[in-house]
Amino acid sequence: MRYTLLAYLFFLLSSCNGQEQPVQPGAAQLEKLLSETEGKNIAIVANQSTLLNGNHLVDTLYRLSRDRFSVRKIFAPEHGFRGDVDDGVAVSDDIDKETGIPVISLYGRNKKPNKDQLQGIDMVIFDIQDVGVRFYTFISTLHYVMEACAEERIPVVILDRPNPNGNYVDGPLLEPEFHSFVGMHPIPVVHGLTIGELAMMINGERWLEGGIRCELKVIPCLNYSRHRVYKLPVKPSPNLPNEHTIKIYPSTCFFEGTIISEGRGTQWPFEVYGHPELPGEFSFTPVGIPGMSMYPKLKGETCYGEDLRSYVPEGGWNRLELKWVIDAYNNFPRKEDFFTPYFDKLAGTARLRKQIEEGWTMEEIRESWQADLDAYKAMRTKYLIYE
Repeated sequence: MRYTLLAYLFFLLSSCNGQEQPVQPGAAQLEKLLSETEGKNIAIVANQSTLLNGNHLVDTLYRLSRDRFSVRKIFAPEHGFRGDVDDGVAVSDDIDKETGIPVISLYGRNKKPNKDQLQGIDMVIFDIQDVGVRFYTFISTLHYVMEACAEERIPVVILDRPNPNGNYVDGPLLEPEFHSFVGMHPIPVVHGLTIGELAMMINGERWLEGGIRCELKVIPCLNYSRHRVYKLPVKPSPNLPNEHTIKIYPSTCFFEGTIISEGRGTQWPFEVYGHPELPGEFSFTPVGIPGMSMYPKLKGETCYGEDLRSYVPEGGWNRLELKWVIDAYNNFPRKEDFFTPYFDKLAGTARLRKQIEEGWTMEEIRESWQADLDAYKAMRTKYLIYE
């Protein structure tokens, strides 16, 4: 009640001053959440981004629970519950030191909660910050959680959060044969949905196994529109440390599917790229960085390439940029070794790699996406919560 009163007073003061109302994620609507959890044993899918007023939501719920409800389990995605596990490294089951609640890994032996792990759970809460990109694995975790809960008839409550790349839709759509944990849905690379909207799409389009549906409730953000600038209060994962990285990530993550360094092993992941055999005056040397990347590509080798830390596109961030991957391919002497099989998984198609190899221009490649993008955008309108 105290939080609600303070929020209301702030609302009145800012309204009087003519200020734009601050964006509030779903977790900030605590009374709505508490009305859903009353008398229930709950599990929460969470990481370091699961915040309420600067405090971890799990800690807040644990203090509030008492006889009203019980927080029985925490499910942890890639990078772990506290967000300190390196990219791609398996997350272990644990006990949270702050609350004593068991932490169950969804990025280790299993990526989907099993029946035993959901035993005794009446409701699952999902509250993780996404960045609006198909190969960002938290939305794959969302899919598996919804699927497991649908099978066990356990309702899921999504606490929605803004999408920092939500102002545009771009990239090739995933083709079924390239389905993987970095691409589970026939959506573009930049899908233009909040995690709550995407959950509604997964349900509505019957993308869960066997076409089943999850009992789903989305608690939306307040004062949010997809064209409004929203600065994340905490980095969403170890290698997306700032707003610029989050914006450029959809484009430069394609380097993960090549032998070119995407900047892991530096303090500027996805903001620089390079290789010992590329030309360029800018250079960097990847090293092991605890909590970010201990075994980066080309570790200990001097890489030459491009520094994109100051790059801001004319007109703002509103499309996927292929220039850097195309330039790197054209400048690399051993073209037959440039791409790895992972590139097609990230792209969700083999067509993009073949187009680059055949010398298509960026605009020609972009034009080849348009029919699919138009169909996707038409379908997407059914699930939009925000303008």
